[in-house]
Amino acid sequence: MLFTTGKACLRLVIKIQRNCIDRAIIKFRNPVLPSAERLCRLCQTSLQHQLSNIDRMFSPPDTVRGMRVLDREAFKLTVKVPALKINKRIISQLIRSKCFDEYILKRKRCHIKIMRDVPNEENKFWLLDPEKVTDMNSFSEETRQILKDNSVEEKLYEYDLEIRYKEWSADEILRSVMPHDIEVISSFSRLGHIAHMNLRDEQMQYKKIIGQVILDKNPGLKMVVNKVNTIDNEFRFFQMELMAGEETSMVTSTKENHCTFEFDFSKVYWNSRLSTEHDRIVSMLQKGDVIYDVFAGVGPFAVPAAKKGCKVLANDLNPESFKWLQRNVKLNKVNNRVQCFNLDGREFIKVVFKDNYLKHIKEKSKEANDDATYHIIMNLPALATEFLDAFKGLFSDVSDEERSQLKLPMVHCHCFSKSDDPVRDSRERIERILGSTIMNASIHDVRDVAPNKEMLCVSFKVPAEVLFLLPSDVDEEKDNTTSPNYASEPAAKKLCIDSEL
Repeated sequence: MLFTTGKACLRLVIKIQRNCIDRAIIKFRNPVLPSAERLCRLCQTSLQHQLSNIDRMFSPPDTVRGMRVLDREAFKLTVKVPALKINKRIISQLIRSKCFDEYILKRKRCHIKIMRDVPNEENKFWLLDPEKVTDMNSFSEETRQILKDNSVEEKLYEYDLEIRYKEWSADEILRSVMPHDIEVISSFSRLGHIAHMNLRDEQMQYKKIIGQVILDKNPGLKMVVNKVNTIDNEFRFFQMELMAGEETSMVTSTKENHCTFEFDFSKVYWNSRLSTEHDRIVSMLQKGDVIYDVFAGVGPFAVPAAKKGCKVLANDLNPESFKWLQRNVKLNKVNNRVQCFNLDGREFIKVVFKDNYLKHIKEKSKEANDDATYHIIMNLPALATEFLDAFKGLFSDVSDEERSQLKLPMVHCHCFSKSDDPVRDSRERIERILGSTIMNASIHDVRDVAPNKEMLCVSFKVPAEVLFLLPSDVDEEKDNTTSPNYASEPAAKKLCIDSEL
């Protein structure tokens, strides 16, 4: 047993299914403790030796271990199980009695039909669980009486049950194929006819069989792709490699937060794992709020915000993202509430946001009640903080009268952190770039991106002293400030640099 306290351990999650660790994600900052990888392998190997005889009986043949080219016939297995012979006319009656529920053959990892034909008879074999039924005395008195009342022969038959590839679940097949020291992966993100996976380096040698199994076991899929780390173009989206299926169009559609999104998955960025974060941000918004989405992608924030009754100005540098953003705005019938832009993020802040924001402030100042909040969403975690300097001195040229009417905009800035204290790290980086303290900031831990890497969202109002900073002071700060993260990367380009995103 390992004991950890405070921040020495950030997370210990061990998911155990049927006496076998499927996956362990363990993060320690204590170098004395064993590595997560070694601990996971030790636990997995140890617990697999503890499988019951019944579990072993219903596992694929050991000969498939290490298979890299799928051979479906190799998964054929014959198991002897007990069975009752029951007349077809009374089967439904016995099922309704529910007295046999605890005795019938049920296995989570393979799909077995419990009713089998008896050649040349009006009967069927009812397959039973060999772990629970060894003879007729295994049944309760009530169950035996029901059998007697329905003239069921009080005899157990030995049935040769053949289990084939099509009966095994994807998880069980991959568990039997992968070496014990390699984590089994059977989960994926589904986007219409596309299954998207993120394989680790050690799993890559099994990518073809993993892809084919996922394709076989999920009706409606036409292709399984893996995100590769190579970034091959100006807009820095990931290249995809085909693991299984046909090289058909990568244009697909998906639903999220009651909206429909269409896009070419090979040319834009989309991550289904961020649906909760999309919903969280949108839930903060109120009808009448004004939203400035600096890195909008295909619209996962912009479209649902507009459906909620917000006025949205959405921008993305990638022409493909811009095209599909426009498409999704029309598809969800929010054309009258969304304006789309294809600009660099810094230009969008300095020109579009500034002009539109000042225009709204002037218009709202004439109204008795101005309850609108102005939100700036910056969902580009690898680089969003680098664009915050665009707010320095942004309103230095506005009149004193206009300044008195300004409502400080709320920024939702996503970022990554590898720090032992990611909350403190993200806050300090933003304050360093702004050159000012951010008061009453809300910092939300969005998700784990990779081992020792967190994605966070920092929500704060841009300080007035930042917005009204004089140009001379801005230039002086530029000379004295260097960014510690991604300094060599061109901030004008959209960057998604982690394959685990």
